Parts: sequence; C-alpha cells; structure tokens
Amino acid sequence: MTEQTTWSQRFESALHPAIAYFNASIGFDIELIEYDITGSVAHAKMLAHTGIISPQEGEKLVAGLEQIRTEYREGKFNPGIDAEDVHFAVERRLTEITGDIGKKLHTARSRNDQVGTDTRLYLREQISQIRHQLREFQSVLLSLAQANVETLIPGYTHLQRAQPLSLAHHLLAYFEMLQRDWERLGEIYQRVNISPLGSGALAGTTFPIDRHYTASLLEFGGVYSNSLDGVSDRDFAIEFLCAASLIMVHLSRLSEEVILWASQEFGFVTLKDSCSTGSSIMPQKKNPDVPELVRGKTGRVFGHLQAMLVLMKGLPLAYNKDLQEDKEALFDSVKTVSACLEAMTILLREGMEFKQQRLAEAVAEDFSNATDVADYLATKGVPFREAYNLVGKVVKTSLQSDKLLKDLSLEEWKELHPAFEEDIYNAIAPRQVVAARNSYGGTGFEQVRLALQNARDRMIRE
Repeated sequence: MTEQTTWSQRFESALHPAIAYFNASIGFDIELIEYDITGSVAHAKMLAHTGIISPQEGEKLVAGLEQIRTEYREGKFNPGIDAEDVHFAVERRLTEITGDIGKKLHTARSRNDQVGTDTRLYLREQISQIRHQLREFQSVLLSLAQANVETLIPGYTHLQRAQPLSLAHHLLAYFEMLQRDWERLGEIYQRVNISPLGSGALAGTTFPIDRHYTASLLEFGGVYSNSLDGVSDRDFAIEFLCAASLIMVHLSRLSEEVILWASQEFGFVTLKDSCSTGSSIMPQKKNPDVPELVRGKTGRVFGHLQAMLVLMKGLPLAYNKDLQEDKEALFDSVKTVSACLEAMTILLREGMEFKQQRLAEAVAEDFSNATDVADYLATKGVPFREAYNLVGKVVKTSLQSDKLLKDLSLEEWKELHPAFEEDIYNAIAPRQVVAARNSYGGTGFEQVRLALQNARDRMIRE
C-alpha cells in the first residue's frame, strides 16, 4: 500500500498526480499560515489546560509551532504541493520538529473548524486594516474640503448642469459614503469575530475541550453555539464581500468624476505627473490611469461576491469541499480594495489639483441659477409653480437670444414680472446661490463648515 499523507489507511492507493494538484490548496491558502499557527497555539494550550495532553507536551507543541512561524518568516519553510494545504503542512513540519508529540496537535480538532478559525482570524485583521485605510482617505477628503469651502463647482443631475455647489460639499458627500463603509465593516467585524474552533468536523467532539478558553486566547468575542453552523457558515465572508463591493462602488463613482473633471471638456482638475501616464503614440496625452484602474477593478470585486453567493446557495450542511473556493475570493478582494484605497488616497492627496479659475468660470456660464429666480419670486409672494413656469419661459427666450440670466437688463426682468428689482442680480450670483442654501445638510457655506466640524468630531470620537 502506498503511504498516504493526510488520510487514514482506509485508502489503498495514492491520489492520481493530476487529482492531487487539482485537490490541493497550498498554492493560495499559504496566506493563512501565520493565522493557522496562531490558532494551533491556542488549541495546544487548551489541550494542556484541560488535561487532554500534559503541560510539557503543550509547551513543546507551542515551541514547535513558534519555530515554524520563525522559519516561514525567514523564508526557510516553503511547503509544496505534496502538503495539500497549509494546515497539513504545518502539522507535518511540527511532527518533524517534535516527533510523535506533534501528532497530538490535531486531537479534538478537524480541518473543518480549523480552516474556519484561520479564515476568521485573517479576515478580522484585514477588516481592521481596511478601516484604517478608510480613515486615512477620509482625512484627505477633509483636508481638501477644508481648503475649498468657498470654491464653487457645477453640480449635476442626469449629468446636466443643475445647481452650483461648494466643492467642499461635493467632497464631503464621499466622506459620508466612506463613513458608512467604515461603520458597516465595524458591524461585520462583530460577526467575523466568533470562534468555530471546537466544532469538530460537524458534531463537536468527545474530548472535554474548553471552547471558551481558546476563544479567549484568540480574542474572539464569542463561540458558535451550533457545531454544524460553526463549520459551514460563510455568511461573514459574504457580508465582507458585500461591504467590499460597496467600498468599490464609492471609489468607482469618485473615479468616474475625476476622469470627467480631468478631461479637456470639463477641465476642472489637472493630474500631476506622479499619478498619470502618457500614450505610446500620442505625445500630448496625459491619462487618468489610477481612477480608470479603480473603476475597472470594481467589477472584479463584484465578481467575487457573485461567486460566493452562487457557491453557497445549494450547499447542504455541513462542510463541503466547495468551501475551499472561498479563500481566493476573499484574498483577492482584500488586496484589491486595499490597493485601490491606497491609490485613490495618494491621487487626492498629491496627484491632482483643482483649477480654481476654470471652476469659477464654469459656474458663471450656465442657467444653474434658474431655480433661484423662481425662489426669488416666491419670496415676493408669487406662487412657486407660477414662478417656476415663468422662469422656464425666461430660460427659453434667453437661449434664443444667446444670453445668460445675468445678462438680462432690469427692464427685461420687469417685463417678465413687476416683482423683479435690482436685487435679482445678487440673488442669482453663483456665490449667493450657494450661500443661500443654508438648510441643514445643504451646500451653504455655513452648513458646510458645520458639516466639516461634525465630520472631524466623528473621526475623533469613533
């Protein structure tokens, strides 16, 4: 009989080489090695704590595991395809170091609850890191907003000029999106931070283990109360991918705006050389590669979410080999979100510059102050719907005569309605149009400054 690696002597022959390669996950789950060692250290300590193994055996297991950690960090431990997965690779090396004592590590544990534990330890740490990156990005947005409270930018609906805005107000909209992302990940963290260790393969174990002890050592907030659920649950991974997808939605929307703003047609921003590239054939080009890549990578994260949902939808309880497919989706999504957050933070912090003169010209060359004419008449007692219809006619005739509202004479205004006075010109000036929108959450400068302070307070408080 050919000697097996992971399996018992129930098998009479080794795997076909192609099937062994197909079955193996060591090529990607090596990412979990330090988390696997950390979980195994806690498990070894629990085995000794409960008397399942002796204290001396527990100490030798822990020392051996820490030796493997050191070897891996120093590049001396590089398991190959014959190890199948990271869990067996660590256990095999531990047995080489400690002898038969190493074979006791897997007592009262299955790879099913082991991989679930490792994945949660990994994701818990990655969530904390991504939340930190979100905070960094928010800080950059706040700095930009602080410097541009009274900078005006055209606001759009349907990608048509709508009303002028404070640029700070526009930037703070993304701050709020990222704040929801930060909060959402915090909520998901709580559901990631539950220990499945001790669930066994699916039914628990006959050994007198202490699941709460290992959970405490690993700083989990609790333990799964059902062993079947403990080994088969991947809701936490799907939730993370949902949150990751929303982060990418927000980054992609901002990317799209930066791409538009940097175009010659808009001309609102200049991209610096440090964050843009050229064309291989057109020497005049400066391309917005960073936001384009972020926009493109968004679909990649969406795909991982869809793959995980499809993966889980038909799985019977408890563990199935299909669940091996969860890791690459998680690993790649974490790396993609992290890289995109870093790139966009650099882009906004030091890779682009708003063109103040062009922005000032932009808000003065359209009819985005038309609503303010209607509001002006409404304050003079004219019913708003009547005022609305009147201003529509004004815009129509002004377009026909190639004039803007600011170009109409007072006599022309009075011909339209006797309620118009000299103060109409101030009412429709872009700066006044923005300043006047002082309702809570609006773009008025006073409200924007309050929003900035509120955002800073939340960053400190939370």
